[in-house]
Amino acid sequence: MEESRIERATDYITKLFQGNGDGHDLAHSLRVYKNALMIAEMEGQGEEEIIALSALLHDCDDHKLFHTENNANARRFLEQEGLSEERIEAICRNINSVSFSKNRGKVPESIEGKIVQDADRLEAIGAIGIARCFQFGGSHGRSLENSIEHFYEKLLLISKELNTPAARKMAEKRDKLMQDFLKEWGEEMN
Repeated sequence: MEESRIERATDYITKLFQGNGDGHDLAHSLRVYKNALMIAEMEGQGEEEIIALSALLHDCDDHKLFHTENNANARRFLEQEGLSEERIEAICRNINSVSFSKNRGKVPESIEGKIVQDADRLEAIGAIGIARCFQFGGSHGRSLENSIEHFYEKLLLISKELNTPAARKMAEKRDKLMQDFLKEWGEEMN
């Protein structure tokens, strides 16, 4: 994997996400990247550069943040980097498979897509997931109760839909933490 390309991708998304405070930002993308590389290593599968670029660029055309079509922001970077059309398409397929709401119950075809989908979903659970849930809710004017509902509508369902054994193992502790948090929340609210 070409490290300078990863650095350029990081610079690109740094500029793209500048000023965003709802949890879909550079720090989130870097954690997804780290999760993806960890899962790939644990699974012993997948092409590292495809996984890395898919993870780093996975939110750069997110409909909640950008009004782009056909992965325009991701494609712009990948084309500037001189990647083949085949590699660009593979990365865009992976990016398109990440969204929980758009892909509920759908399993990506490639191992790289499965790994990146799992990496992003792991980022939505556990301590980071709890913090991001309230960060997103607060930045969109939602009540605490509305954010708590999100746990039952999405976050507690995630670990059951992970693709890889490595991600399922990583999710166990995170799931327990969320369940403990919700139990404590319920006790304090009563």
